[in-house]
Amino acid sequence: MITPVFSRLFGPRPKTVVGMIHVPALPGTPRHAGGLAPILDRALAEAETYRACGIHALMVENMRDVPYVQRPGPETTAAMAVVAREVKRAQPALPLGLQILAGANREALAAALAAGADFIRAEAFVFGHVADEGYMDSCAGDLLRYRKAIGAEHVAVFTDIKKKHSAHAVTADVDVVQTAHAAEFFLSDGLILTGAATGEAASADELRAVHAATKLPVLVGSGITADNLKTYLPFADAFIVGSHFKRDGYWENPLEPARIRRLLDALA
Repeated sequence: MITPVFSRLFGPRPKTVVGMIHVPALPGTPRHAGGLAPILDRALAEAETYRACGIHALMVENMRDVPYVQRPGPETTAAMAVVAREVKRAQPALPLGLQILAGANREALAAALAAGADFIRAEAFVFGHVADEGYMDSCAGDLLRYRKAIGAEHVAVFTDIKKKHSAHAVTADVDVVQTAHAAEFFLSDGLILTGAATGEAASADELRAVHAATKLPVLVGSGITADNLKTYLPFADAFIVGSHFKRDGYWENPLEPARIRRLLDALA
């Protein structure tokens, strides 16, 4: 469902597509090389490619910072703030989101505020789970108090539920609709559904159930392609797309404008 917060960010269009910018490995991480300048150059080039293809919004994420840690250092927060700020300056008309892996939601809020970004994607908002990086506890109370304390209430917080790359055995008796209700009660600005891993499709049945059960916007956060988009269109308000826009549909490859345009055409 479209809410005032969602409308403020994305305008009156019925469906929104968010293009992912997976920034090169940041300073301090095992794969980093070459300083910050080439990272900025690549992020800005991808942002311009997305704009030229007609994308509706952008999100920057440190997906190449493997292996992830749950408490990345201040150098990561600082670098993400700089990258996001430059992308926002270059593409001021496009709403900009930010995610810092893994589960670094306070850091993402701080970077978003500094960069002038519009929203973040938060992991482990409600209910704990076991991720690749270890156990992640729920963060809603702490995160929204932090947002209030730093004056970032205009930065929307979209939250994963039963997220990818995670085991949910500890909450196996809590289904996705109950998780959605908990996130809504704890003041999430929107719910994100994913498949089991990056690039894997979300369950259409789960999406349909969550859409029917909540008054919040529902976003699909993985596995969207031009071929399966229409399956999700009636039940999702936005789509976060990364892998499908890359050559051969693999997230580490360069963007292919033709793939971006094909998905946007399928939206019409």
